[in-house]
Amino acid sequence: MSDPELMQLSELVGQALLARGATMTTAESCTGGWIAKAITDVAGSSAWFERGFVTYSNEAKEQMIGVRGVTLEQHGAVSEPVVVEMAIGALRAARATYAVSVSGIAGPDGGSAEKPVGTVWFGFASANGQGITACERFIGDRESVRRQATAYALQTLWQQFLQNT
Repeated sequence: MSDPELMQLSELVGQALLARGATMTTAESCTGGWIAKAITDVAGSSAWFERGFVTYSNEAKEQMIGVRGVTLEQHGAVSEPVVVEMAIGALRAARATYAVSVSGIAGPDGGSAEKPVGTVWFGFASANGQGITACERFIGDRESVRRQATAYALQTLWQQFLQNT
């Protein structure tokens, strides 16, 4: 199933990465690889997409991309400190130029008063040391939250790091 908005965002990201001779990686939890899927839907993406990490469990976050157990214990998987460590860990493991990380509560269960369903944290890191984080609250069912998170991640990477290529 084609998604025109995600395809357009992925193409913009890819064109900008190619123009810079740069690569990217993803570290995904609640999106389950959807960002990597959107990116690799673009023909030729192997020139700029290094690899994706689907780190759904805390154990995967620790083993695959070096998120510290103490960070997970103190803050929970859906938190700013965790997405920062996810992005930095993925950047290092993939030896990429840019990394996007995402961890959230897509629902229908798992939410709390503090972190309701639809809460998604994002981390963005670059090899030159730039980094930003954001927390969004998306409305809708599980698929809708995950799709909105995917679009937000691609849009933010484009706007904050790549647009002025």
